[in-house]
Amino acid sequence: MFKIGSRTLKTAIGVVIAVSIAKFLGLHNYASAGILTMLCIQTTKKKSVKTAWARFVAALIGIGFSFVFFEGIGYYPIVIGLLLLLFIPTTVHLNVKEGIVTSSVIILQFYMLKEMTWGTIANGIITIIIGIGVALIMNLYMPSNEDKLLQLQKQLEEKYKKILKELSIYLKEGDHLWDGKEITESYKIIEEAKAYAVIHIENRFLGYDDAYFNYFKMREKQFEVIERMLPLVTSLKISMVHSKMIADLIDEIADAVSSNNTAIVFLAKLEDLQRTFRDMELPKTREEFEIRASLLNFLWELEKYLNIKRYYRDSDV
Repeated sequence: MFKIGSRTLKTAIGVVIAVSIAKFLGLHNYASAGILTMLCIQTTKKKSVKTAWARFVAALIGIGFSFVFFEGIGYYPIVIGLLLLLFIPTTVHLNVKEGIVTSSVIILQFYMLKEMTWGTIANGIITIIIGIGVALIMNLYMPSNEDKLLQLQKQLEEKYKKILKELSIYLKEGDHLWDGKEITESYKIIEEAKAYAVIHIENRFLGYDDAYFNYFKMREKQFEVIERMLPLVTSLKISMVHSKMIADLIDEIADAVSSNNTAIVFLAKLEDLQRTFRDMELPKTREEFEIRASLLNFLWELEKYLNIKRYYRDSDV
């Protein structure tokens, strides 16, 4: 079965209401009110208000252009083309280009009537007000996407946990089977979540709730660090003493991804680990030196991962 979205439902209901009001008021071409409503239904509250104003201003400009061209030159098809050649750049210049299509409906309405009197102009303005107004009212209802954001947050945390666990296993055991699909899946989740987070912001008139957007931007920055950590790990020749200690720390970080713990705790543990490494016996061979250097580079990236979280308030690790 196909699914009817909220925007589709609002469009259908809005068109019925707009046409009914316009017909009740006895407006000419009352169906145009429904067309305007259909064109003005938007995806967010803030966008609907912004575009409603732009469309209204553009429609008034369109009425002015219609009067000058149709009454000054005549009601001919070529005049419509000439009108649009000047009307469209004007709306773009005035930053109301969102109203080009809706204004065209009114312009063509005047062309069909073949006259522009005070009565037809008033008819057009009222049609605009009804069409845009009904759409604006319908747009006041926007379904919350917070559940979706929470779902994506949980999915992403599970992916990060899996990635960190795989890094830990590699540091302990070396090569093992892992297809790495969580990497590409994490990227897709982040991109999808940021889009939903923007909609969440745009649907709030009161206040500016960007907590979800900031959260996923934080995870995106951590993802960039993870991408740098992966080749570092895979290039290592495993040193059981040092790598196991790092792996144990990564295990703890992975287990805390879905908790309310802050990164400060793990940064302290990481600092202790780095201090322990400094106190250990120096490498004796070139190979041991290279392994130790690679592990330290990995620790620096891990520190960046944790610091990204540290400077993000009110989120999980």
